[in-house]
Amino acid sequence: MTPKVVQLALRRSLREVRHVRPVPAGRATGLVRDVYRQVERDFGMLAPPVALHSPSPPVLAAVWSMLRESLVADGATSRADREIVATLVSQGNSCPYCVEVHGMALDSLGRSSVTEAIEAGRPVADPRATASSAAARAELTAVAFSFHYLNRVVSVFLGPSPLPPSVPDSARSKAKSVLGRFLKPVSGASPGLSLDFLPAGSQDFAWAAGNPVVADAFSRASSAFASLTISPAVRDVVLRELSTWDGSPPGLSRSWVDSVDDPVARLALVVAKAAYQVDDALVAAAGLADRELIELVGWSAFAAAQRCVAVSAQVVD
Repeated sequence: MTPKVVQLALRRSLREVRHVRPVPAGRATGLVRDVYRQVERDFGMLAPPVALHSPSPPVLAAVWSMLRESLVADGATSRADREIVATLVSQGNSCPYCVEVHGMALDSLGRSSVTEAIEAGRPVADPRATASSAAARAELTAVAFSFHYLNRVVSVFLGPSPLPPSVPDSARSKAKSVLGRFLKPVSGASPGLSLDFLPAGSQDFAWAAGNPVVADAFSRASSAFASLTISPAVRDVVLRELSTWDGSPPGLSRSWVDSVDDPVARLALVVAKAAYQVDDALVAAAGLADRELIELVGWSAFAAAQRCVAVSAQVVD
């Protein structure tokens, strides 16, 4: 039986989302309801990093499609290798929430030694470096893309741990152990079942050529983000900055963004380049409603993830 402290943590997890109010599972309708059902079936639980997107149904569908077809669906690589990539990317992006969640997933797969090494900062072999086929490279690159995206969103809307602060230190180890069982990957998730949530896209993702389903999922997601109502001025600021960015974090100071006067553009730019620097004041200054905020953060995170993957490809070449 699940301990009460873990039951409480799971039941209240969506209440821990900051700045926006996700749609409760019992009130979901239409596209949100359909995505929620598939998330619970294929991921094992209604994960807050996915559900928090629900104020914008198209963004919810886009994010779930990216995550499902990269990390969850059966493919050419093992789930353990994908979880290692997810954890390594999350560590590089200073996202302790995602490091903890996917470390627990690795534990459930019998890879606790890898989790311990990553958390201790010891070198861990990156599966992307040894991928032996185009399909494997596409899948692992898609995982990296998804977590460059999710790390940024999680940094804005969630705290440093999947367990709420109310869980006492004395119970956290047990709570994590039991929660890890919920995160044990569900086997037999057929590829492509999320695609129909969104219309077909038109962008060609060259890095995904080895996996048509992944390429299709990311093309559809890209079209969904491109269609969002983001002001041209904000788009210009973010895309101009990202065009010459090498993916390195700008550090702890936020002085690098002080020259940007528009508070919405400032928030978008910090999300893209240093989401760990986003604070309540920055979000409040933008003055956005829930859907607007999800779409701005999502668009910025997607643009940054795309740039990070492009920079990684240049390094490999």
